[in-house]
Amino acid sequence: MMRLTINRFMDPKNMFAIWRVPAPFKPITRKGVGQRMGGGKGAIDHYVTPVKTGCLIVEMGGRCEFEEVKRVLNQVAHKLPFPAKAVSRKTLEKMHQNQKERELNNQNPWTFERIATANMFGIRKFLSPYDLTQKGRYWGKFYMPKRV
Repeated sequence: MMRLTINRFMDPKNMFAIWRVPAPFKPITRKGVGQRMGGGKGAIDHYVTPVKTGCLIVEMGGRCEFEEVKRVLNQVAHKLPFPAKAVSRKTLEKMHQNQKERELNNQNPWTFERIATANMFGIRKFLSPYDLTQKGRYWGKFYMPKRV
């Protein structure tokens, strides 16, 4: 679906598209319809690629402006099974700059990072190593971008 949408618009003489996600590698298993429960894990049904938040999916370039490509990238983002948007290099830099600015101008001394590193209220026994590296920005599979 993504490949067809991009190739329909793209002129291969003047433009290019690079996939920034690896090929599907994670197996998803399913049991056959009508099977009783038990009997071990089911057979591999298909493979998927887990995509993290903030990851670039497709990069388009060449002799074109962002405004020309934005319409196609918005169509591709709409077809994906997760929230996505088309960004240019300038908007990506602006997003990173806004995040750093929010971290620098934070008036609240009780940040997640400070509470976790100081082990306040004995919270370390409830946190995973992933929570410490990501500074509490994920809650299960949900990403909380406003957490500083």
